Amino acid sequence: MNIAVCVSHVPDTATKIKIGTDGKSIDSSGVIYTINPYDEYAVEEALKTKEKYGGEVTIISIGGEANKETIRKALAMGADKGILLKDESVKDSFAIAKALAEELKTQNYEIVFFGKQSVDYDNAITGQLTAELLGFNCVSTVVNLKIGNNKIIAGREIEGGREVVETELPAVITTEKGLNEPRYASLKGIMAAKKKIIREKPALQKENLTEIFKMDKPPEKQPGRILGTDSSAVFELVKLLHEEAKVI
Repeated sequence: MNIAVCVSHVPDTATKIKIGTDGKSIDSSGVIYTINPYDEYAVEEALKTKEKYGGEVTIISIGGEANKETIRKALAMGADKGILLKDESVKDSFAIAKALAEELKTQNYEIVFFGKQSVDYDNAITGQLTAELLGFNCVSTVVNLKIGNNKIIAGREIEGGREVVETELPAVITTEKGLNEPRYASLKGIMAAKKKIIREKPALQKENLTEIFKMDKPPEKQPGRILGTDSSAVFELVKLLHEEAKVI
């Protein structure tokens, strides 16, 4: 089976983020980047699919030279090869999807995995946009997946519960936490990844459909207040929740 996984190179969630001097982007100095956490579920599911049905897993990422580090992490987990669509510019979800779709069309992939969203912009639409541009079926936020006889049965997260969807290959799957437990790269895998090929190609240039005008940090939390230490504080608490916080 010909399998692809599209991965993002994102700031580590523990990294302290500062807004850049332009007010529209983050200051990358001192920021630690890593593979998008949701994409690790996508890589793991791709590897499990390969182990069951055979074939090859290709990792694809859009970005600069630093993205190779993220691709290598996926290769160390067990993927076969990587493709870096080189582009240092800031792209919105549509421009990324368009560039990915143009690359994916060239290799006749049967199934393409994405994480459900990247933890930097959290738009959660790149996989779906890519599927539409490819003309592939798509199931998003998948937490359970069965593939067989050219069909897919997927359990997906919805508000208040789960639903089961059946569709056919070729398809795009976006993965959610709970689908699997991503494997750790072994020392052997890390050493092997250094020898695996990462092809570089220029990413398709497509004009963004959206523009960021300004970034702001969330307001700082106000310090807490102690209203009392016994039941006498209850009436004051109810009053403040009603008149000040307006939650009751």
